Amino acid sequence: MNKILCFVAFLFTSLSFSQSVRFDGFIQDDQKNPLEMANIMAINNGTKAMDSYGITNDKGKFQLTLKPNTAYTIKVSYLGMKSKEIAVATKSENISQSIVLDGTGIELEGVEIVREMPVSIKGDTIVYNADSFKSGTERKLEDVLKKLPGVEVNADGEIEVEGKKVSKLMVEGKDFFDGDTKLGVKNIPADAIDKIQVLRNYNEVSALKGLENDQDNVAMNIKLKEGKKNFWFGDVTAGTGVGELDSRYVINPKLFYYSPKYSINLITNFNNIGELPMTAQDYFKFTGGFKNMMKKGGSNFNVSSNDVGISLLRNNRAKEIETKFGATNFAYSVNKAWNISGFGILSTSKTDLETKSQTTYLGSGDQQKRDEETHQKNNLGLFKLSSTYKPNDKFQFDYDILTKLTKQEENTDLLRQQVVNNITGSENIFTNKKQNPTSINQNLSLYYTQSDKNIFAFEMQHLYQDENPFYNANLRTQPFNLLGYTAGQQRNDLNQDRFVKTNKVDAKLDYYYMVTPKSNINITLGNTYSYQNFNSHIFQILDNGDKNDLNGSTNNNDVNYNFNDTFLGFHYKILAGKFTLTPGLSLHSYTMTNTQSGTDYSQNFTKVLPDFFALYQIKKSETLTYNFSLTNDFTDINQLAEGYVLSDYSSLFRGVRSLENATSQVHSLRYFKYNMFNFENIFANATYTRKVDAIKTEADFEGINQSSVPYNSNLADETLSGMGNYGRSFLKNYKASATASLNWSKFNNRQNGEPATTESFTQSYTAKASTNYKNLPNIEFGYNMLINKYSGSTFYTDKPFAKLDYYFLDSFSFVSEYEFYHYYNGNKSVNNEYDFLSASLIYQKKNSKWEYKIAATNLLNTKYLNDDNFSQFSTRVSQYTVQPRYIIFSMKYNL
Repeated sequence: MNKILCFVAFLFTSLSFSQSVRFDGFIQDDQKNPLEMANIMAINNGTKAMDSYGITNDKGKFQLTLKPNTAYTIKVSYLGMKSKEIAVATKSENISQSIVLDGTGIELEGVEIVREMPVSIKGDTIVYNADSFKSGTERKLEDVLKKLPGVEVNADGEIEVEGKKVSKLMVEGKDFFDGDTKLGVKNIPADAIDKIQVLRNYNEVSALKGLENDQDNVAMNIKLKEGKKNFWFGDVTAGTGVGELDSRYVINPKLFYYSPKYSINLITNFNNIGELPMTAQDYFKFTGGFKNMMKKGGSNFNVSSNDVGISLLRNNRAKEIETKFGATNFAYSVNKAWNISGFGILSTSKTDLETKSQTTYLGSGDQQKRDEETHQKNNLGLFKLSSTYKPNDKFQFDYDILTKLTKQEENTDLLRQQVVNNITGSENIFTNKKQNPTSINQNLSLYYTQSDKNIFAFEMQHLYQDENPFYNANLRTQPFNLLGYTAGQQRNDLNQDRFVKTNKVDAKLDYYYMVTPKSNINITLGNTYSYQNFNSHIFQILDNGDKNDLNGSTNNNDVNYNFNDTFLGFHYKILAGKFTLTPGLSLHSYTMTNTQSGTDYSQNFTKVLPDFFALYQIKKSETLTYNFSLTNDFTDINQLAEGYVLSDYSSLFRGVRSLENATSQVHSLRYFKYNMFNFENIFANATYTRKVDAIKTEADFEGINQSSVPYNSNLADETLSGMGNYGRSFLKNYKASATASLNWSKFNNRQNGEPATTESFTQSYTAKASTNYKNLPNIEFGYNMLINKYSGSTFYTDKPFAKLDYYFLDSFSFVSEYEFYHYYNGNKSVNNEYDFLSASLIYQKKNSKWEYKIAATNLLNTKYLNDDNFSQFSTRVSQYTVQPRYIIFSMKYNL
């Protein structure tokens, strides 16, 4: 199949090259100066269609691909100059011609022609005309974005433009679920989209724009078609079908309303076909638009999660998934100065997982094989309310509150086979995990511009987090020798309650003084304060049902922990020619106290932490950026509690109250080039991190049972990562890219009293190409190679993939996707092949509101997929059962 698709792509390319005439030249002003990013397009006089378009490079050069023996009107525009039209009649030879624009024109004329262009640039904004890239098979925003030059969308719904991640998604200037890109790309209807605006160097606080380094900040705004404004739009989908053993269903209403005064979005999805509008992983990483406001401080104090290892699915690759999802988002302009917005998200899912895995312990070579059947229930809730008050350009007041409510339970029945010292044993183990964490995050911000030279910014965040994970393991073999444990039971029923509360407040005041129009001084006064309480208790249920409380101090925790960091920071930003330099440093005073076992343990010290930022603007769209930072990394209460904590049925952990901080030295280098002339996109980055005095783990193994304790290592951990990408669009209808990413890590620990150094090296290489025709079948095909090299083991995944979409007879859309996986290790003791094929056929008459679709997923009925991962003490190879083949017939009504 891949060979056929490659041949078809080659044939399309050959036809395009053999039946075209090149029209090139230079666009200049009346002083013969080149005009960079001028717009030029060719209108076919016969069909009135735009056959080609282009944007000039830094030398004013343009290049169009035209049809032979055709009459064209060439339209040229440049903002601030008079637009120009010239007549060109092609024959079979290439044409070269220079074009001069008059500088006395009216800017509005240029704007009108720019808006007809498929791609145009105005300052820091790139504007894509969505209809210029649609072929008719697009149903969601994601489908349109994937066809835009310089834009990529990954499997997690994250958008990248010019190699930079889009941090905020808006519709008509209003945040879409606080800028979450996944909900947007998976749900906004493609037929409602008029323009897609990419906002580079984005800062949502206008008063701070230009004062900070915003070069990596990218936002995206969706402009709707006129018929979609001030009217409800969206669609309602309902479908039913058959799977291998039972019936399938999907119900998916989506409604949207946008007006200048307010907007409302409503998204629901009920299905058992594996569609996950929001996974548990998405939920826990969802920040709700909250910024990392202390990133300039130089300290890193992150509150870790006290989860009990409930599996987080990233996609629909599970045995069974049933989902109920509902989300609503609103924005309301109370008046010109005051805007309020908010959202609510509720998600319920039931998931069955079936996994076979083999874990190899690096030090001893002992192995553990597990056959697991797991049932999960996830109830997730997210609620946010935001307010922005901006009476004038000098003052802005923001307030946000985000609440997360969670209820999760996981039951697992597993068969464990272990090979320890060449002796094999097996047993059945039952585990139960529950957690109902709650978190409330509040943000308050004030921005005041006293004058052109004096700007003030005050920001404060408060996090309240309440966690209560429960863990139960029921197994035959006694896993640990715990004080007070009753041995000799037929089954060992081990339980642990844990309660962790966190209050954390971050506050900082920034003062910016404009020394010159190209330089400013930033003084920051900040403070981070955290108070945490950690309680845990281990108990045993005996064979007769009695409860045996293990009341010894080693099996229980009652710990309080206070952390305080007060700092003063200084940064100086200057633009000198093509360079932007921002050296800085911060002076910190740290105080830490933990109370447990009736005593206090305190640490106090001060430290100076430098940082440096440099940007070399090689050309308007070509930069080289260097970042350096020295940070203090602090643990939270979880690694300070000295009583035992169950990580799982074979792993026991206890903390050390005297742990000190680690220091991380981070260097990053980034190169970026984007050429609108041929939509060439080149970027590369490399990051090196060296962490000294890191908090490491000393692990003692008795067979496969592990007891761990943290310690401050005098050896450094190192990480080196890099990524490079080259992509471009050409001949209007073609897009290709190649990407490579590398990650090397080196860790130092102690295992059974001996030093242990482990390394991992992960490599990923991807090449792909696609077409974008209006009236011909479109294909995307590519190849990905993944190499995971761990200490003593190497795993490979070869993955060719292809996609075909075709809009035909003005009513039918056919889309099919294929992925082939070859998964194997170095000696081929693991050697699996599997593939996934999906296809859909859609019928919708032109201008009809009804759409009919038949879709098939996992047509080849693949049973499982493979995965592998690495910890600092072991490697694990897994095989997951996936949903079987199913066919769905659905109807959709478009409002």
